[in-house]
Amino acid sequence: GIGVQLIVDPTQGGKVVVFDTVKGGPAAKAGLLPGDVIMEVDGLDFSSGTMAEVVASKCRGDIGTDINLIVLRQGDDNNENTKKFTMTREMVKINTVETSTFIDKNGNSVGVLKVPAFTQATISQMMDGLKELQSNDGISTLVLDLRGNVGGYMPAGVDAAKLFLPPRTRIISELDKSNRATIYINDGIGSETFIPLYVLVDSRTASASEILTAALQDNDRATVVGKDVKTFGKGRIQNVQSLENGSGVSVTRAKYRTPKGRDIQGVGIIPDRLSDKCGKENSAAICLEEFL
Repeated sequence: GIGVQLIVDPTQGGKVVVFDTVKGGPAAKAGLLPGDVIMEVDGLDFSSGTMAEVVASKCRGDIGTDINLIVLRQGDDNNENTKKFTMTREMVKINTVETSTFIDKNGNSVGVLKVPAFTQATISQMMDGLKELQSNDGISTLVLDLRGNVGGYMPAGVDAAKLFLPPRTRIISELDKSNRATIYINDGIGSETFIPLYVLVDSRTASASEILTAALQDNDRATVVGKDVKTFGKGRIQNVQSLENGSGVSVTRAKYRTPKGRDIQGVGIIPDRLSDKCGKENSAAICLEEFL
């Protein structure tokens, strides 16, 4: 791939924009920036908007092959400029989990797991991070920072919830086109089922990260905190089908419901507590200073 996270931005008329790039990846090295609007990929026009999954599927490809992108970028003068990029696809390794600690006003140690995306490697990285945080003197409270996490590998969101929930707890229900439900429950024993837990979210927290957030919120396992009044609101599971002209279309395979039966599509998750100090530029310590 090229190491880029994409989202649909309603403020850009539903167009797909760059949310972030992977440090050292092809997109970052070529100069692609967060906020760039994807207009064209290898000659395919996306200027009218589409699903992020469709554009992402066109950015993937064989290692060593080139890809050509045209983006729209807003300059310092507020004028929009078209920019062209050519980059070569590489094997991009994403280390999705970062750990840190801080001391709250009561002198207690608080551990932070920042999960900016979900991949097949996320769960093992989260488990390693939890072991690291619990080593030495341990922590009294845990924070999951899902701000800016637009999702990714959906099963990882389900498996992440299993780390914090008791056995047999419902995580999500997946409904197919005939409304037949597949219920996902915690089929194991969570390693962190008792430690006080906070989840940080924002308006770009979406998809797999919303599955995790809703499972913890509906089961009264965590307190959800954010600056924005709701998360993104993606409650559909979609696949990309290729068309004869080389483009693709995103097809909804299923929809999901939270443990309490909520459909968050277009609605999102409302935080339990709002904080003006919980913007993307703020640390977890600042976000939670009035609650811890």
